[in-house]
Amino acid sequence: MSNNQLPEITVKALFLGVVLSMVLAGANAYLGLFAGMTVSASIPAAVISMGVLSLFKKSNILENNIVQTAASAGESLAAGVIFTIPALVLLGYWDTFDYVEVAKIAAIGGVIGVLFTVPLRRALIVTAKLKYPEGVATAEVLRAGDEARKGAADDGSGGLKTIGLTGLAGGVMKLFQQGFGAWHAEMAGATTVGRSIFGLGTDLSPALISVGYIVGRNIGILVVGGGLISWAIAIPIYSAMVGFEGDPLDAAWGIWNSKIRYLGVGAMVVGGVWSLIKLFKPLIEGVKASLAAVKHQSSDKDVPLEEQDMPINYVGIALIALLVPVFLLYLDIIGSVGIAALLAVVMMVFGFLFSAVAAYMAGVVGSSNNPISGVTIATILFASLLLLAILGTGSGVGAASAIMVGAVVCCAAAIGGDNLQDLKAGHIVGATPWKQQVMQIVGTVSAAVVLGLVLDILHTAYTIGSPTLSAPQATLMKSVADGVFTGNLPWTFVYIGGAIAVALILIDLRQEKLGADFRVPVLAVAVGIYLPITLTVPIFIGGMINHLGKKAGGSESSEKRGLLMSSGFITGEALMGIMVAVPIFLTGQKDWWPHFGGMNWVGPILFMGMMYWLYKSVSRK
Repeated sequence: MSNNQLPEITVKALFLGVVLSMVLAGANAYLGLFAGMTVSASIPAAVISMGVLSLFKKSNILENNIVQTAASAGESLAAGVIFTIPALVLLGYWDTFDYVEVAKIAAIGGVIGVLFTVPLRRALIVTAKLKYPEGVATAEVLRAGDEARKGAADDGSGGLKTIGLTGLAGGVMKLFQQGFGAWHAEMAGATTVGRSIFGLGTDLSPALISVGYIVGRNIGILVVGGGLISWAIAIPIYSAMVGFEGDPLDAAWGIWNSKIRYLGVGAMVVGGVWSLIKLFKPLIEGVKASLAAVKHQSSDKDVPLEEQDMPINYVGIALIALLVPVFLLYLDIIGSVGIAALLAVVMMVFGFLFSAVAAYMAGVVGSSNNPISGVTIATILFASLLLLAILGTGSGVGAASAIMVGAVVCCAAAIGGDNLQDLKAGHIVGATPWKQQVMQIVGTVSAAVVLGLVLDILHTAYTIGSPTLSAPQATLMKSVADGVFTGNLPWTFVYIGGAIAVALILIDLRQEKLGADFRVPVLAVAVGIYLPITLTVPIFIGGMINHLGKKAGGSESSEKRGLLMSSGFITGEALMGIMVAVPIFLTGQKDWWPHFGGMNWVGPILFMGMMYWLYKSVSRK
């Protein structure tokens, strides 16, 4: 039986896809609120799917592909939600997370993202032949599992065991650190040289090492490079010029939080605009090719299964229909029919542009490296300035309205990049595109159902925006929207950040001209400038473990093992973070867990042990 005759959307695949979408959406929501970065879950979803489906007498590669398609759609939606929606609470517009509203925003944005990327599949995967590195890697994992299953060998259970073991290790470490308070979450210190403060530190999180391993050496270096622009250059200069009071480390955090992180805002806005400029021509060509393909498809009844997308006329009708709930969403917050209609149109235009940008970028650098936050900030800044011109500075809902526009766009863009990765994997293994697109909608809606509850649980236990769960991206979105309306945005730092971005773009153009392997994508550095240094250092360490493991002679299977281990560390730590929060949420008692401190020496030892374990595994010949 050829691949295109195998059953794809079966009852067990549908059920498993929905469950994994919900679980991985919750895990990625925690990771994003904690670290400010999320990672693709396609490969761990594929491995877990192979492990579970192998328990059934009949299963096949296309069922596995359908499961990972739904699961990774849910994980991507989490990024769109946690980067923006917590800003509504941080602004004070919401007192707590409104479950129905969160589900509505997430589902509408996510489904729009799926529909926007339907006409882009043929343009970017078939015509432009973009790489989609994570899609290719997912297809290889699916193929390896399928070949092993046919040979009655390891059918994914070995990979499942690796994820399970590292997930347990990451989870136990998180339980002792977060639940029992056995040791501090980070090591950090600062010193003064003259009147300048220099600070450095690292979070003791295996999940952050794993994020670094997945994104690799290049991005790891750029992210920590951005951190050093803030902490080794900008803070020392600012503290020398303006002075500081009290403890150097506390003073450094205060300067970074109120001033220096806005360099990252400026860099992200310029980076987001640059992404659009760079992609404008290929996107126009891609959409033209896609429309031509649709005309050809409608006149040709013998289109093979593996080239059949959702009919474009249905996609168009669905998008027009979705304008109604989007309009009602904005009408509810802004109260003016005209402005709500304008915002709905702005959202649709930006939503398509940025879904296309995300889809293209995922093809070039992978969805884990996708600059979703950069394009979302550009959207929120534009929506804020537009609303400021209409409503004036006295508006109490202007900032919240801008965040709401950004939230739907961010959900659409996050889904857009991930969907093309999944469709690339499906293209390689011979799946039916329209069936994958249906499962992407199923996975999106499944995740939307649970994300409001996850946010509520985490907020009750940790308070989103606190040092425990800082929600870096949502704090940034809130600061930008609020700063435009209150006039409190430190524009000087935003402008300097923009100038830094222009310099980085020129450096990257030179690297491209020279044909260099080491590129300098501006948004990777911008994220590093904006994130706390304690988060960028472990990401850099993880990237170097990936690089040194390869140099030490690690094989292709070792690299795959590293990817699975990293996925396990991330999933285990993130799920334990949620599980620690559940009893606090249910009882309303923040001190529910018994605390026993005095073990601060244990955390760094375990952290280094995890690093050594990952390095030894990936460097094994």
